[in-house]
Amino acid sequence: MTMGPISRRRLMGYTAATGIAMGVGPLTSMVNGAVPMRQRPAKPVVMGHRGCSALRPEHTLGSYAKAIQDGADFVEPDLVSTRDGVLVIRHENNIAETTNVAAHPEFASRKVTKTVDGEQLTGWFTEDFTLAELKTLRARERLEGMRTESHSYDGEFQIVTLEEMIDFVAAESAARGRIIGIIPEIKHSTYFAGIGLPQEGRFLERLNASRYLKTAPVIVQSFETANLRSLKKAVADKPNVQLMQLIGAPDESPADFTAKGDKRVWKDLFTPTAMADMATYADWFAPPTRMYIPLGKDGKMAAPTGLHIAARKAGMLVGTWTFRPENHFLAGDFRNGAGDGARNVEGSLAEISHYLKTLQLDGFFTDDPALGRKVVDQA
Repeated sequence: MTMGPISRRRLMGYTAATGIAMGVGPLTSMVNGAVPMRQRPAKPVVMGHRGCSALRPEHTLGSYAKAIQDGADFVEPDLVSTRDGVLVIRHENNIAETTNVAAHPEFASRKVTKTVDGEQLTGWFTEDFTLAELKTLRARERLEGMRTESHSYDGEFQIVTLEEMIDFVAAESAARGRIIGIIPEIKHSTYFAGIGLPQEGRFLERLNASRYLKTAPVIVQSFETANLRSLKKAVADKPNVQLMQLIGAPDESPADFTAKGDKRVWKDLFTPTAMADMATYADWFAPPTRMYIPLGKDGKMAAPTGLHIAARKAGMLVGTWTFRPENHFLAGDFRNGAGDGARNVEGSLAEISHYLKTLQLDGFFTDDPALGRKVVDQA
């Protein structure tokens, strides 16, 4: 997930120092029991963040397979566009960190610097490649100094299209006998529209073309607001589809606001009036974890902000991103002495449990769905 003008990777530094029943019906009637739209699920929904990105290179079929095996209710594809207008799955359009593109001399001249959602980035960008060209690349783990298991799969998996991912999830659902939802994020919406590659229409084409997604639960996310408002009308006849408003850093603006000259920032949208307006199009409210329970100067958990209560009063489901199992990302309360990059299973379980008990979350993203599943099922 990336917001503008601050990227989710940068916000990570700011914020950090069971299954689904088989059947047909509205999204929430397929998650943890029969309930009407927007009514809270019986158990928090486990969302595999980029699949199982703690243990496999993100957004690969290997990552999605592991997430599904480990009990994720939903798996997440982040959507960006190729030069020829195909939706492929990458966390952002700059693929310098997540592929081996730098090792391909034939693409050396395509390394450029661009401004995307207000952030200047240097690398290789999906919109400068055809799908056929991207298929010659291989995925790799982005985080250095941690996630050894994920790094062991570097070079094993290709970049996949949204269509390929949907078919894979449908196949996994058929094999495992349970419905698995998808929770796609439309990345850099204003940016891609500005270069003649709008993504929402292509997403709707894939949604409408999939037999599996006619009934399987879908939650569409964005760090922008205008595209979600537009999509609300487009999916009004699809009871299995919900929309999630992702929330960025309090003092930053959604990219669509910036493009229109709207000076409001995210924290301006937390008033009762603004939250009520958000609830007219968004089913879910999803800021980063630390906006619900911030960290004090000592790196340990402070008092909740009450933002989850405001969202629920407005009528939205309460979600958050992202729980990660390494000490680097954990609150000081839950770290151990194994080192900053060390995997800390017990600490991650304790942190997830604390958030669920304190906030009564309706759903959450985790890089390690097995840990999220364990907490939810033991609650």
